Amino acid sequence: MAKTKELSKDTRNKIVDLHQVGKTESAIGKQLGLKKSTVGAIIRKWKTYKTTDNLPRSGAPRKISPRGVKMITRTVSKNPRTTRGDLVNDLQRAGTKVTKPTISNTLRRQGLKSCSARRVPLLKPVHVQAHLKFAREHLDDPDEDWENVIWSDETKIELFGKNSTRRVWRTKNAELHPKNTIPTVKHGGGNIMLWGCFSAKGPGRLIRVKERMNGAMYREILSENLLPSARALKMKRGWVFQHDNDPKHTA
Repeated sequence: MAKTKELSKDTRNKIVDLHQVGKTESAIGKQLGLKKSTVGAIIRKWKTYKTTDNLPRSGAPRKISPRGVKMITRTVSKNPRTTRGDLVNDLQRAGTKVTKPTISNTLRRQGLKSCSARRVPLLKPVHVQAHLKFAREHLDDPDEDWENVIWSDETKIELFGKNSTRRVWRTKNAELHPKNTIPTVKHGGGNIMLWGCFSAKGPGRLIRVKERMNGAMYREILSENLLPSARALKMKRGWVFQHDNDPKHTA
């Protein structure tokens, strides 16, 4: 059964006021658009407790103390990959016995939930600085300039799903924080390598790279696929080709 919406304090007081001037429960319910049983419950509560305020509700106390909540919240903030089992053991050593669902519910109340870690390219500090420099230099470029750019890159596609799935505890909109991601590199077995390009107008060609890519192969891919993609996308004269600083791109 769905939980009914709680009446506001003003509505509860209005019910009592109408009752005190002699109106019946049916009349009050009709006037306020409420069920007679709801009106009757408010009036009985007022007669018994002389108040329309919400009374203290009974319920089981929290199994994890405020200090314990701070401890596990601090733990997952420092290391988002901490498992529920690890937290259960930490609390047990501190004298509190809880289950994994209790851990989940407690962290959820703190705004944290268990999510699959995002996979992002493995970047060295020099790469991060280069990305930031590029972003700052072009931060105020008009949209029209970006419509004249073709981007390209390679990517690895796993044939049998992801190599592994790691879960992290994080808050909303924190999925790309470095602590909440899994760095990836473009090599390994059980996968295929693809090259593709795109612009603001749509995707260009997408081809499979069957051998280990080097500078010569990269130039061959561009000569056979970049211009046809630009024509298909109806790029304007003077369009710009943008790729990253991978060594084979500049060889």
